[in-house]
Amino acid sequence: MYLIGIAGGSGSGKTTFTQKIMQRVSHPEVALLHQDSYYLSVPPPDLKVHGEPNFDHPDAFDWALLHEHLERLKAGETVATPVYDYKSNRRTDETVLVGPCRAVLLEGIFTLWDPAVRNLFDLKVFLNVDADIRFIRRLHRDVRERGRTLDSIIRQYYDTVRPMHHEFLEPTRAFADLVVGEETDIGADVIAARVRQLVDGPNAMGAAEVSFV
Repeated sequence: MYLIGIAGGSGSGKTTFTQKIMQRVSHPEVALLHQDSYYLSVPPPDLKVHGEPNFDHPDAFDWALLHEHLERLKAGETVATPVYDYKSNRRTDETVLVGPCRAVLLEGIFTLWDPAVRNLFDLKVFLNVDADIRFIRRLHRDVRERGRTLDSIIRQYYDTVRPMHHEFLEPTRAFADLVVGEETDIGADVIAARVRQLVDGPNAMGAAEVSFV
């Protein structure tokens, strides 16, 4: 099983980028996972900033469960992935079955942070997008989709999103095999071509040989 990790700051367009890849591949044996699904149900109390949970720190994630699920997928097994509710900031009681499959894309801010998880990836990607664009995208998303207020979004950005990005997330760019900018179509084309080779064979759809070595 081929595993691709896609990292990048909040608002860098990871979900959109992975959707582009999935649309181009369009294969039932290719699955998409979101690292946000692996937020801890209750964030550690020592991560709080001004009394609010810090969801932008690596320790806010359930790394043990994520690592276990990726290893099991690598072994050709099925896993029950958590479902996270952004409005309540809690995992729900629901799960989604994933696998067995031939390729998995995992997207999330800290996809490349944990060494044990990072070493499982066959391809590591980092989306490098300017901070102002990331903030505007996050602002629109959190108001429309997560029921957040403008004041709360701005406060969280200054309290946790920005400092955590500089301290923990930006350094993970060095681990990437491929760095993709704001224009993601070419990057999506290249990765999708590689995935199609894996799931359909090297001659499928006349795909050219693609290597990231």
